[in-house]
Amino acid sequence: MKRLEETLQVALFDRSNRTPQLNQLGKALVPRAREVVRAYETMLDDLIGEGKLFGELTLGAVPSTIRGLIPQSIKKLIQAYPELHVRVVPGVSGDLHEQIERGGLDAAVLSTPDRVGANLNWQPFVEEELVLLASPEVTEDDPAILLHSMPYIRHTRRAAVGRLAEEWLQEHEVTVRPSMEMESLETLSSMVSHNLGISIVPNICVPDPIFEKLRKIPLHKIAHGKRSARTLGILTRADCTKMRLVARLLDEIKITVSDSKKHMRN
Repeated sequence: MKRLEETLQVALFDRSNRTPQLNQLGKALVPRAREVVRAYETMLDDLIGEGKLFGELTLGAVPSTIRGLIPQSIKKLIQAYPELHVRVVPGVSGDLHEQIERGGLDAAVLSTPDRVGANLNWQPFVEEELVLLASPEVTEDDPAILLHSMPYIRHTRRAAVGRLAEEWLQEHEVTVRPSMEMESLETLSSMVSHNLGISIVPNICVPDPIFEKLRKIPLHKIAHGKRSARTLGILTRADCTKMRLVARLLDEIKITVSDSKKHMRN
């Protein structure tokens, strides 16, 4: 940044505090700089067309998508565009949302945001119904009995999944016996697979091998037919310079979800 200031022969930062901050001139330069970046990244679009996409896509993703949905979708994208470089950044939905707003990510696959400002673009692509996750060793089919009698494994409340499950328990006045709290659905699934407890989770649309083998018991007996679900979608800034790449990735995600549903029905 100092080299840029020397080149322009102006001060862009206020360095009177311990952490340098953009001054008024620096803030005024930001939208112009974004225009330059956008022009640079899209200048070959009209010349090259859809036949060739290259460069880097920085994609955020919630952990439950990283073992199935994201790698399968990216694989198809890279097969079509081998010169493309993809960087995947895992994180909970709230953190990914903040990174999108700051411009640190090109796009993010996450749960429905609490808010979608005018500067953001939200495109949902699947709903994952909440189910009671249990080991294959569990033979009971009544979710009320299982929630009352078995240890309950919580998902961290920092994550949208954890908050969704807690809201379901409170809404239906279900009291559980918490035994553990996990930071990710992957670790939670591993604990359930060893019959260490049960948990309320979304029925992951593209499951990893461990999750796929677990029992997913419907909750409608307790919810009286009312359906609760997590919605997954892709979030970008409205001024994202890589919307062609994001649109193509979204197409591949939808195909991957559809193929997974067909596989599970068969």
